[in-house]
Amino acid sequence: MNKYVRALLATMAFVAVLLVVYYVHMRHFRVEVVLYATILDAFIAVAIVAGAGFALRAFEGLNRLELIQLVLIWLLGGYLFAISVPTVIDRSLSFYILEKLQQRGGGIREDAFRQVFTDEYVREHHLVEVRLTEQLQSGTIEIHDGCVRLTARGERLAGFSRFYRKNLLPTHRLLMGQYTDALTDPFRDSRMSSDYRCQ
Repeated sequence: MNKYVRALLATMAFVAVLLVVYYVHMRHFRVEVVLYATILDAFIAVAIVAGAGFALRAFEGLNRLELIQLVLIWLLGGYLFAISVPTVIDRSLSFYILEKLQQRGGGIREDAFRQVFTDEYVREHHLVEVRLTEQLQSGTIEIHDGCVRLTARGERLAGFSRFYRKNLLPTHRLLMGQYTDALTDPFRDSRMSSDYRCQ
């Protein structure tokens, strides 16, 4: 059998195994962060398919470099899946809007969306709990005596994201019919309704 056909069949097997591992993991095991869990699933699928491939001599004809490239393609595919499907659906406000419109019979008044986001989205998606859990698991925050504080890693990431936002996000972005740079500095007009800082 042609080595490229073998590589294609092995890749199809990887996709199938990844989807099975992902399903079993999400349905039957504990998950701290969806993105990290799905990336772990990709590594598990690579190990299963590579192990089975070697055991069944399915990689005959492929040299070491081609095997390494194949494994890297699988890992990149797993990462692409992790970012593009479960993480987007889990985190996406855009999908939430579509689902909420569907739930409410297909239409919601435009002037009610701020209320929907503050009264329903935050509660229904456990937004605060999910995001704090993700940041704790990522090592970017720590919580002591009811105070959430940045770690050194969190400080670096916040600095990077502020720099990127201010300097590399679009300055002429379309928002509801007008082009604006509002999202390059969303804190420009930020005010605390009360002083909630830790003492």
